[in-house]
Amino acid sequence: MTRILPRKDVVIIGLGWSGSILAHELTEEGLDVLAIERGPWRDTATDFNIGYAQDELRYGIRRDLFLQPVVETMTVRNDPSQTALPMRDFGSFLLGNGVGGAGVHWNGQTWRFWDSDFQIRTKLTERYGAQKAADLQLQDWGVTAAEMEVFYDRFEYLAGISGKAGNIAGQIQEGGNPFEDPRARDYPLPPMEMTYAPTLFAEATRSLGMHPFPAPSANLSKDYINPLGIAMGQCTFCGFCERFGCANYSKASAQTTIMPVLMKKKNFEVRTDSEVLHVDLDRSGRMARGVTYVDTSGEEFFQPADLVLVCAYALHNVRMLMLSGIGEIYDPDTGEGTVGRNYCYQTNAGASVFFDDKNFNPFVAAGSLGQTVDDFNGDAFDHGPLDFVGGAGVNCIPTNGRPISTRPMPPGAPRWGAGWKEATRQAYKSTLSFSSQGSSYPVRTNYLDLDPTYKDRYGRPLMRMTFDFPDNDIRMSNWVSDRMEEIARTLGGREYTIARRNKSWDSVPYQSTHNTGGAVMGADPSTSVVNRYLQSWDVPNVFVIGASAFAHNAGKNPTGTVGALAFLAADAIRNQYLRNPGVPLVSA
Repeated sequence: MTRILPRKDVVIIGLGWSGSILAHELTEEGLDVLAIERGPWRDTATDFNIGYAQDELRYGIRRDLFLQPVVETMTVRNDPSQTALPMRDFGSFLLGNGVGGAGVHWNGQTWRFWDSDFQIRTKLTERYGAQKAADLQLQDWGVTAAEMEVFYDRFEYLAGISGKAGNIAGQIQEGGNPFEDPRARDYPLPPMEMTYAPTLFAEATRSLGMHPFPAPSANLSKDYINPLGIAMGQCTFCGFCERFGCANYSKASAQTTIMPVLMKKKNFEVRTDSEVLHVDLDRSGRMARGVTYVDTSGEEFFQPADLVLVCAYALHNVRMLMLSGIGEIYDPDTGEGTVGRNYCYQTNAGASVFFDDKNFNPFVAAGSLGQTVDDFNGDAFDHGPLDFVGGAGVNCIPTNGRPISTRPMPPGAPRWGAGWKEATRQAYKSTLSFSSQGSSYPVRTNYLDLDPTYKDRYGRPLMRMTFDFPDNDIRMSNWVSDRMEEIARTLGGREYTIARRNKSWDSVPYQSTHNTGGAVMGADPSTSVVNRYLQSWDVPNVFVIGASAFAHNAGKNPTGTVGALAFLAADAIRNQYLRNPGVPLVSA
């Protein structure tokens, strides 16, 4: 029997970056807010203690902080003609689990998307004509970079981002990114101090006429007190960011930027180790009544609420809508439906340069410590004579030199034995690596839906992912790889390798946890799930916040945009929705 609980003003599904920002903003408005989190409570002092936080075996290899497939998995395939099979071990991407979500174990690379991203269909058509990207399912997001600027600014100052602005109020700033859109002010903290590898990379790219700049970083370059009055510490360059929580309070996360204030509020509550099964709708199917969830005892609860905010990881947001009957699931054959449409990923490639006479000390590192060039990103360059659209940032961000997994191997090195050990010894300190992080554009046959065969432990259909790298994105990545080869030659060294993106997507090797789309935002309800304020077109007291809203993925990490969208949604709820609850903020 389902136990019915007292009503709340707001129920939030998931307590990561988005959920924490929305919880703080709406409790400030005086609302009674409950967050329901499937995973455990995670606290910096107790869960990321300095005595054991830097345990590569526990966190980096055995993935202690990540979602396990036994809890939730998905089926995968490359195209609709194949039969999807379950992922028995997460490989290509690693999903967060617990309070803080994926923001606990991220590297901290914090970017703004450009206006040419938010208005991608309009901008590409204006510059190149409608046929340039006719084989892609590109669409505008319903917002502009100018409208998003204030929300990016709020997230950057909440998180204490270290960086150098490239464009303040239309004035290009020396040392910053000249391709970015105008911003109102500089980052709250100066850039991180550079180590040898990114310094050398910047010199080489500058000699080629490129425009290197410090990567914007949620690893703090100095001590900082954010607008909520929460103190954070300077990064110590320990090299344990990705896959790890930060024991030094030096990497922005919900734990280090919001939770110390949020958890003291009498009108906020979090229930951990509790999984929401679905959002409950009224008889009309047009309004949410609340959510049904189970705890670790297996007991089922119904939590009534006036407003439901779906703030889990992007993939989980999409599945939650499907399981709840909110919106129509996308059908690639007919083009009808929107939930699951425009699933995108990230299109990456890499380069390594091997030296005989250099020592880069790779263990002196941080998740976002490095240099970037955006000369080949987005629409910063002329695509007119090229056979693709999109681009990639080229990044020298040596995130770590952790002893188990750091094994740069030159061509021809032995794969085992004494020769392998000697090659490891020689290459460990003397290898400079850099990479491209490329855009991922939607096509008709890349999508998410529910699997017809496989179910989870509660009898619900698993999500089915159908994805392969589009031809456009492969051409883009290989063109950028040619530019990377020029950089590698300029750096010198004994030899270099270029790992190009020229194969189908494989779910086994790790690539990126930048899964986007499936519940995209837009101005047209026939091609989007939520409106420009992240409000469901179909059920107006449901908002869906996260990278699930991305209509495509740019050549940048998504977290900065996720944070900005959370502030956008919070602002819309506080200043528009609450004046007339249950009413759409945008006419369909």
